[in-house]
Amino acid sequence: MFEQFDLDSELLAAVKALGYKKPTSIQELVIPHAMTGKDVLASAPTGTGKTAAFLLPIAQHLLDYPRTQPGFPRVLILTPTRELAIQIGEDSEKLSQLTKIKTGVITGGVNYGSHNDILNSTTDILVATPGRLLEYIENEQFDAREIEILVLDEADRMLDLGFRETINRIVGEARWRKQTMLFSATLEGAGVTRFAKEVLTEPTFLESNPSRKEKAKIHQWLHLADSAPHKLNLLVNILKQEGVDRTVVFANKRETVQYLSGKLYAEELPCVWLEGKMPQDKRNRAIERFKNGEVKVLVATDVAARGLDIDGISHVINFDMPRTVDIHIHRIGRTGRAGAKGTAISLVEAHDMAVIGKIERYQNERLQRRVIDELRPQNKESRVANKKAKVKLTTAQKKAKAKKQAKKKTKKAKS
Repeated sequence: MFEQFDLDSELLAAVKALGYKKPTSIQELVIPHAMTGKDVLASAPTGTGKTAAFLLPIAQHLLDYPRTQPGFPRVLILTPTRELAIQIGEDSEKLSQLTKIKTGVITGGVNYGSHNDILNSTTDILVATPGRLLEYIENEQFDAREIEILVLDEADRMLDLGFRETINRIVGEARWRKQTMLFSATLEGAGVTRFAKEVLTEPTFLESNPSRKEKAKIHQWLHLADSAPHKLNLLVNILKQEGVDRTVVFANKRETVQYLSGKLYAEELPCVWLEGKMPQDKRNRAIERFKNGEVKVLVATDVAARGLDIDGISHVINFDMPRTVDIHIHRIGRTGRAGAKGTAISLVEAHDMAVIGKIERYQNERLQRRVIDELRPQNKESRVANKKAKVKLTTAQKKAKAKKQAKKKTKKAKS
């Protein structure tokens, strides 16, 4: 129960109002450590209550040490995408609704004037994307010296998106902070570990092993496609099947997203689309139409793979396969959230088989191959040869090998 964390009654009442009954495994791990003020490095799958795991200790800190004078934010939460920033901002407001804690959100893609209120009035918690915040710091509109707690959420994705230098500059500006917390869905890459060493001081490493109830129940399979038109036909067929309700379709390029949107409308499959360089109001409108069920299909680039916190996504479809296993994990994390069942389908051409091999090795299971009768592939599945790692020989082994080869040559010469 949340009472075990020694939270103020206002926070416990808000938790109860939001319908949280029992802490998730990541909350059980993070909240006690975070409340001691220690730096935290935490890994947890999407949809396991990670946001509340850092928001509750933050709110408790602000209540324990109230502000004595007006000023800039005391807590900064950096996120990779606008959608995630907006979602965390909303969660923060809900959890602190019975307190005087004020939350603000700063992201790119919106009018600069819309942030005047946050920059010119007292805000306690600021949720921001790195690019726009750094602009305000450089223009001396924002002062990071009052930051006491810094949270880097979905740090692996921020690094993927090329924010490393920007984050390092913001971290440097907030160098008087007392605590830093870094969260990542995976800690697979060396980049996150190296980055964590740069920004954290003697962190507590916490890795969540979600309970069976929390774990995503994601059924995965793939369809082999002979060509891009064949792949499009497979997508249309799947989207028209019964039980395929709220679906996110992933493509690697903006052009593909726009192409697919047009093709789906032509097939009487209304959809909304989401990609990087979209005005914020259009993005919000697209997400709202998808959230409220007005349309059942969202076509997106990977910018939407993080930050979309929408319940009830039944299917994720990889129209284009992701470049890395890490991105695949984040994509399929849109479905099967908080213990619900979900389905992830990959449409695979011959050139995608290398990444399929990597995904299967990472998950330690073979992805099931399925066939739609009227759209059977004509080509056989292409095989990817596993390159054998070259073994370095010692000097003695090299000499022995040379001696063996010399003997063979002598034998041949004699015969």
